[in-house]
Amino acid sequence: MIHQDKEVKNIKNKPKTSCCCSHDEPVHSHNGGLNHEGHDHEHNLQGNLFRLFLPSILSFVLLIIGIVFDNYFPQQWFTGYVRILWYAIAYLPVGFPVLREAYESIRKGDVFSEFFLMCIATIGAFAIGEYPEGVAVMLFYTIGETFQGMAVSRAKSNIKSLLDSRPDEVHVLENNIAVKVKAKDVSIGSIIELKAGEKLGLDGELVSDSASFNTAALTGESKPDTKKKGETVLAGMINGNTIAEVKVTTAYNDSKLSKILELVQNATTKKAPAELFIRKFAKIYTPIVVYLAIAICLLPMLFVDNYVFSDWLYRALVFLVISCPCALVISIPLGYFGGIGAASKNGILFKGSNFLDSISTIQNVVVDKTGTMTEGVFKVQEVILKPELDKEEILKLANALESRSTHPVATAIHNYVGQIDPSIELKEIEEISGHGLKAMFDGKELHVGNFKLLDKFNISYDINPSTIVYTTIAIAYDGKFAGYLTIADEIKEDAKETVSKLKSLGVKLTMLSGDKTNVVQFVADKLGITKAFGDLLPEEKVNKVNEIKARNETIAFVGDGVNDAPVIALSTVGIAMGGLGSDAAIETADVVIQDDKPSKIAMAINIGKQTKKIVWQNIILAFVVKAFVLILGAGGLATMWEAVFADVGVALLAILNAVRIQKMKF
Repeated sequence: MIHQDKEVKNIKNKPKTSCCCSHDEPVHSHNGGLNHEGHDHEHNLQGNLFRLFLPSILSFVLLIIGIVFDNYFPQQWFTGYVRILWYAIAYLPVGFPVLREAYESIRKGDVFSEFFLMCIATIGAFAIGEYPEGVAVMLFYTIGETFQGMAVSRAKSNIKSLLDSRPDEVHVLENNIAVKVKAKDVSIGSIIELKAGEKLGLDGELVSDSASFNTAALTGESKPDTKKKGETVLAGMINGNTIAEVKVTTAYNDSKLSKILELVQNATTKKAPAELFIRKFAKIYTPIVVYLAIAICLLPMLFVDNYVFSDWLYRALVFLVISCPCALVISIPLGYFGGIGAASKNGILFKGSNFLDSISTIQNVVVDKTGTMTEGVFKVQEVILKPELDKEEILKLANALESRSTHPVATAIHNYVGQIDPSIELKEIEEISGHGLKAMFDGKELHVGNFKLLDKFNISYDINPSTIVYTTIAIAYDGKFAGYLTIADEIKEDAKETVSKLKSLGVKLTMLSGDKTNVVQFVADKLGITKAFGDLLPEEKVNKVNEIKARNETIAFVGDGVNDAPVIALSTVGIAMGGLGSDAAIETADVVIQDDKPSKIAMAINIGKQTKKIVWQNIILAFVVKAFVLILGAGGLATMWEAVFADVGVALLAILNAVRIQKMKF
């Protein structure tokens, strides 16, 4: 991950492109300042509206004066070169930036750009004496571009505000004195002092007894989140009313927020099929319409008796203005970018607009249980050990071995037993996926995991695991069954609502878990999930997902653990819980839910559906209007004014429709 200052610089320096060329983001900057980005770009745009519109205002005033002289005053002096010069001066404020962009595009080998079309059309209008129309076309085009640039900047504001969520400097305690240090230079284990209202710069563990944090930058939730001593706090969180101390646990570049920023910056590089099609379409479409315009101008001389070159040139110029694919090539990426922004605002990160498309067609949602539909915060309920064994010693051994795992079960055991005994030296530690852990201690084998682990090593036990409702952790030492712990997990408060919303969207729901079948079924019954499978190894989860895929149905898998990564990768859309989720799951996923709320699954699907709906509305609007006016233009029934509406008007309507998604409530 790059340092924040460099990130802002890189974003600001993205190349500017025309809408008819290949581009990564819908950014236009030819009109002297449309490319306003960075964390304060929206404020800058609002504060500089007059400067943004000054060229258009100047051109408009000169155009109106020229039209008034043309129609209402004697024309003894407003003729000939004076009239041409007046309209040329009116044209330059809005036309010169476009002429410059057209030249730059041609110099780079991209002849058939939007700027080239506008230059031909307006210069052609001047060539046949239609000066007011030539100025008007360029004027309205530039106004449209200015509004378009503002719309793009507004669409980006939800995402780019994240760049302001990670402070560059923090206060590190050195001999009880707070010293300001660059966040990237702070080492793991350092203690940060966080004042009231201050943003945390690195991930860590709360040292203070308790503190309240605003997590809106990470989760989209404005409700304060109270953390207790020992709980994880993340970069980007804002401290509440008291001074808090945080022990750094993660390097600056590896923090959750750094990874989120990286995902956001890469999100627009993965294009949806509609975007990819339109980009290819524009490259073929634009040169074709240029050649058609030439044909409209010249071919009629072979077939029309009273051929007048200026009349047919005018028709060809109208055809060129109408044919500009700006509405399509700009509003479609803007629609997807708006969808990504709306999702980000609600704590959902899409790694690309292609996943917005994919999630809108999801037929099946498969969820993991622990950490996805349940809190993933386990508590030891009971400890059942053989009476002849030393209970304290067995629990210390189990705690020492489980400390090598990041599973929530390990945390529960640690919270119950307490600090790890430093005198316990485990050797040959091995994690057996889907089963548990084994190690050697004092020359004897130690096993801690589920009962399948004991079965795997042929260790007999005298109980029936299926009769125990709670999650069970079995312990064996020296090849003998030592006993078990029961651990309970709570269902998330919005889990039942999630199931209801997904069903209302027509999505089929399945729960898969490595936990005991009766525990999984118990949770599924409470939530109203009819299909639930437990006691699954990671490869068995993969098999279950493949069974669904074999029916040619789309599938989204939602999980949070390392063992979920293979299934997340296999799914049509992989969704990871970003708060409790493992780095492997987050890295593999296509969508990350930052606050671990399962209700965001339905929200993500809904955002995808609404985004796709808006994109297709824009495609249909642009094609229908342009096709209609193109026919009129070729037949001589449309003037430059209708052409302006077909190009700039439709583009503005499409842009307004695209930004609508950011105002929607999901």
